[in-house]
Amino acid sequence: MLLKRLDTYIIKKFLGTFFLSIAMIIVIAVVFDVSEKIDDFMEHNAPLSAIVFDYYCNFIPYFVNLFSPLFTFIAVILFTSKLAENSEIIAILSTGTSFNRLVRPYMISAGIIALLTFILSGYVIPPANTERLDFQEEYVKKKRSDNATKIQMEVAPGEILYIDYYDKLNNIGFRTSLEKFDGKKLVSRITADSIVWDSAQSWSIRKYIRRDFDGMYEKMTKGSRVDTVIPVEPDEFFTYKGMYEQMKNGELKEYIEKQKSRGVGTIKEFEIEYEKRFSFPFAAFILTLIGVSLSSKKVKGGMGLNLGFGLLLSFSYIMFYTISSTFAINGSLSPTLAVWLPNIVFAVIAAILYRKAPK
Repeated sequence: MLLKRLDTYIIKKFLGTFFLSIAMIIVIAVVFDVSEKIDDFMEHNAPLSAIVFDYYCNFIPYFVNLFSPLFTFIAVILFTSKLAENSEIIAILSTGTSFNRLVRPYMISAGIIALLTFILSGYVIPPANTERLDFQEEYVKKKRSDNATKIQMEVAPGEILYIDYYDKLNNIGFRTSLEKFDGKKLVSRITADSIVWDSAQSWSIRKYIRRDFDGMYEKMTKGSRVDTVIPVEPDEFFTYKGMYEQMKNGELKEYIEKQKSRGVGTIKEFEIEYEKRFSFPFAAFILTLIGVSLSSKKVKGGMGLNLGFGLLLSFSYIMFYTISSTFAINGSLSPTLAVWLPNIVFAVIAAILYRKAPK
């Protein structure tokens, strides 16, 4: 499909306005963030190179992706309202160009933004977030815990590990049990004062009592130490805020499947993040269609009225997105439905507005 002069004109206007708007808000966000964190940088003697390259160079793509739906919408409203105000859209339609044809370059532009959003969220931002969050841990505020409590997971089929308290700094867990089941039948149980991480999936169980069950009979063994292989590593005991943001799409999917197989229930945020990476790009198409349908008609209130109504709709979309995600975390909605529901609702709104748009 060859692009006509009309296509290139609208695509340049759309993408130019979008990237200019994003650049302006990023500059403002960086200024506010510097003013907020400057005391922490100085207090922890953060090197200037680390501030610039480890933090802010990784801060920018994160916020570009975060603001992209909102500024996609704003960009469409701004330049389309201006086209309508200058009677350019009337001139385009009067040449016999259909409204459907007019919308095509908008959708091409939305496709470029959607692809950019997908690549950023799934493959570029996760490693960037790792550097950014590591910087914050060292030079701003430590948020990650070095211990975990009440750990219980299925480390292998029919094999349940429980650790009452785990100290990550010393790689040692206290008040431990390891139970093995054959179906619903308990085969053996090891209880121990402590369990120590040695190397890859190798653990040392200290001061243990082992009970093996055979029908009505029980065999009990005591010992001071036994080395065993348990298919789990200490990092899997810990989840912290922003952890899912550091995983690429494949890593995130693998983590979710592994934790589900182990019966871990605290993965709602990981599932929401995974679904969001696929649903978020579609917001570019939906909000673009809403924006062009709203702002293609010349109105007495001018650009201000279109922009105001557009902002109201875009913030409604973001609020709806946040509320539905909260319901998913609380267990009221499935992560898939929670993430895709705002797109479904606003796609219906987009279709209605598109039908009512001037043709």
